[in-house]
Amino acid sequence: MVMKASLQLRIGTQLTMTPQLQQAIALLQLSTLDLRQEIQQALDANPMLEQEDEFGEQTVSETPEVEWAESIPTELSVDSDWSDTYQDMGSAGGSSSEGPDFERQAAGQSLHGHLLWQLAMTDFSLREHTIAESLIDALDANGYLTQPLNDIREGLKSQDLEGLSQREVENTLLRLQQFEPTGVFARDLRECLMLQLASLPEDTPLLVPAKRLVRQFLEALGKDDIRLLKRRLSLDEEQLGDVIRLIRSLDPRPGSAYGVTDESYITPDLVVRHDNEGWHLELNPEALPRLRIQPDYASLIKRADKSQDNQFLKEHLQEARWLIKSLSSRNDTLLRVGREIIARQIGFLEHGEEAMKPLILADIAEAVEMHESTISRVTTQKYIHTPRGVFELKYFFSSQVSGQDGSDSHSSTAIRARLKKLIQEEPPGKPLSDSRLVTLLEAGGIMVARRTVAKYRESMGIPSSSERRRLR
Repeated sequence: MVMKASLQLRIGTQLTMTPQLQQAIALLQLSTLDLRQEIQQALDANPMLEQEDEFGEQTVSETPEVEWAESIPTELSVDSDWSDTYQDMGSAGGSSSEGPDFERQAAGQSLHGHLLWQLAMTDFSLREHTIAESLIDALDANGYLTQPLNDIREGLKSQDLEGLSQREVENTLLRLQQFEPTGVFARDLRECLMLQLASLPEDTPLLVPAKRLVRQFLEALGKDDIRLLKRRLSLDEEQLGDVIRLIRSLDPRPGSAYGVTDESYITPDLVVRHDNEGWHLELNPEALPRLRIQPDYASLIKRADKSQDNQFLKEHLQEARWLIKSLSSRNDTLLRVGREIIARQIGFLEHGEEAMKPLILADIAEAVEMHESTISRVTTQKYIHTPRGVFELKYFFSSQVSGQDGSDSHSSTAIRARLKKLIQEEPPGKPLSDSRLVTLLEAGGIMVARRTVAKYRESMGIPSSSERRRLR
């Protein structure tokens, strides 16, 4: 057998995540409070950065031009489906008859609430939705599914799910395992790590041996049996070290970031106002400090020598420029998404919850030409001040319910508001039953099942008609 050497040319494309792009994505998903802390750390560590006395939108117009500096794109894209490698970091409401109250107290979102919100934004059938809710309820604080699927299936049989098979439950679980944070709904540590590895790009270095290690030799890794791992994986010491670092960068407790939430004060990122010309959305000028390049240090760089001090300033100047650019890009993305949401929910601003329109992540993603994961990052723990109160951007998303003729649709938020109004207006001595509520909703063009009415009523903490009669 004769082997011949040959030269082949291959052309391909791959996603390259630069440190600057990773920084832009990371800043995009931070809440205002977390971003302030990030900015303060940058101010403490980088002598080329300084804070202006005024607060407001970040710009890069004041950054001194230096001949050596690499050019920075006019627009820094933060639209990427790399979101699974980051953990998304919950809805406040109220009314205000006076000026904007920018400091509002709200409870953070729980893991349970975050998953239910994603469930509402996903195309599940009513049967799958019921199964998914039971699976979500079965999660522990770390995001693990510790209850056996067979026990969950037996419990679901008591909820009128006739003929429910184990395969149906497993298929629903597989879809839920695509939710954020990545790794949630795993049944053990091995499955949790495998879910996170599966979410990484296929061209991630050493991804294949990392998957094999987790799948077959996780116990050996726990015992730090390096010799066994090197032999079984056919890797040298340096490669094995890289594989282990990749695995240790994963989160073994994906749900713990939510945990038990404490009360905290929030500052709205956006403010919507109304005047004679209509509704206007703008950044909250009090949300973030303005940054600029320290002019005295920047002027020293023009010496253009190669001393260590000058090189130190050059490196920190580039870092400062990228941070300011990333903040500017974050503000631009937040405004684009916020304006599109408000444009679709003018009815809510003018008439309240009953006028809320159905809206899902895909609608906004298509309108602003971004990935759905980007929209998810932008709307998580980002708040907007409106004349009707302060709300998380997620609040404006809700699933839709078709009308009687199938041509009209209503948001679940609007249906809940309508139900609440009907119950508030019911005769004191004769509360409306769920069946009667179904009839009244149908008269308004909203076709829903009695079980759906009961679920919405219970989610609002409203007792049944018999309990309401006793209470009165």
